[in-house]
Amino acid sequence: MRLRQAALALALPGLSACGWWGDTVPLGPAHPELTAVAAKGDALAISDALEALIADGKDSRADREGALAAISSHPENSAQYAFARAAITGRVVQVKGPFAAAGLVRDVEYWAEVSRKLSPNFREGAATRMLGTLCVMAPSSLLEHCNSEKGIEMLEALQRQHPETPENNLRLGEAYLSQGDPDTAVTYLCFALTKKAALRHVDQTLLDHLMSDAGNPKCPAAQPR
Repeated sequence: MRLRQAALALALPGLSACGWWGDTVPLGPAHPELTAVAAKGDALAISDALEALIADGKDSRADREGALAAISSHPENSAQYAFARAAITGRVVQVKGPFAAAGLVRDVEYWAEVSRKLSPNFREGAATRMLGTLCVMAPSSLLEHCNSEKGIEMLEALQRQHPETPENNLRLGEAYLSQGDPDTAVTYLCFALTKKAALRHVDQTLLDHLMSDAGNPKCPAAQPR
């Protein structure tokens, strides 16, 4: 359960690794810097500003909910907007819990799919990574159109398209491990390990957890398939 919880945490916003189930976030007011960005109406800039606060451990629940309210009131037909909407919605789900916010989990699914359809290569397939991992990790009762099989297919295709991207190998290894196939997972996790320094800190933390769950295998000089 710990692996599934951590991975679903990462799937929703595409970033945080651990402590997601019932994540505790301060109730304090929204930060002025995020409010200033939100006032300009750029959805992607709002999402990136929120992620910066979260990375520094400075965000509040008001930041997350305020960011979602800000972009929800000005929808756009663009991959950037759809990705930001999915990412910020995932951050709100973190503080509410997936079953208390089941409709929002479906919103993450919807907006991630919109983003990848409008621009599959936006941020090197970030929406596909998000959606594929969500499809694999989330309980099927919370999703509308995808499941673990479809999720793995998405992640496999993305890894084939960008085999040198460590995040793609990390997500695919994570997916296989969650489905009880550690032998296949290790191939991708070991490759991600060779490029660990290029991963964000939260992804490095997730990789450490996944390697532990895989039994801390001894990695060969792995190359992506």
